[in-house]
Amino acid sequence: MALAAAVAAGWAFRAAESGAPAAAQSAPVLRSLTVKVHRAFPHDTSAYTQGLLWWDGKLYESTGQYGTSDLRRLDPATGAVEQHIDIDAAYFGEGLARVDDELIMLTWKAQRAFVFGLERFDRRRTFRYRGDGWGLCNDGRRLVMSNGSNRLTFRDLRTFEPLGEVAVTLRGLPLMQLNELECVGGAVYANVYQTDYLVRIDPSSGRVTHQIDASGLITPAEARRADVLNGIAFDPGTERFYITGKLWPTMFEVTFEE
Repeated sequence: MALAAAVAAGWAFRAAESGAPAAAQSAPVLRSLTVKVHRAFPHDTSAYTQGLLWWDGKLYESTGQYGTSDLRRLDPATGAVEQHIDIDAAYFGEGLARVDDELIMLTWKAQRAFVFGLERFDRRRTFRYRGDGWGLCNDGRRLVMSNGSNRLTFRDLRTFEPLGEVAVTLRGLPLMQLNELECVGGAVYANVYQTDYLVRIDPSSGRVTHQIDASGLITPAEARRADVLNGIAFDPGTERFYITGKLWPTMFEVTFEE
């Protein structure tokens, strides 16, 4: 379903039934991109992917669901899990970001973020926050966090304290259900939960500048056994992205193109 169609359906956006406001009519042009697959490799079908990031030649993934949430390191050549640590069954794992030699993993409803050592996954400390935890990324100056609404919260890299927030809009309308995040070159890429679309967001204004159609990556038969698209990582060395989904059998190395 296209994002424009989602507006009409009323579940990806909270748009007024009377039609788009004047601001939407005069909004800057939205660029539409598609996904070009360069490589596909196996992904653990038990992984309910919540966060994904690339660092120093490895992929790091956080997974969700009560009782099966974990943190893992993957070999991007094969998709093999090289290391993992289980999260206590009381917590539902969510988004993931790296700050120096540590990984910060959100939880959905518990209002806690766990900090792990990057190398050994040793548990170091816990941050507290209000509301849901969904996606998280590091833009080099601050953390950017989503909570399932149309708002992104900026947080201090060291203390996790909130620094401000921005409301995200697409064609002048609030874009809800922002999920997994990836910070790239001053922009924020986000999965839109329960859609096959990703968006590129200007964090200074909150405006969606690009929408990316990632439909059709897995077959209809695979999709029946899997869940939604989720997970974005970026390798600055190759300037390629890695994307996958919850319980998907495959991860993809891709670029986004006109």
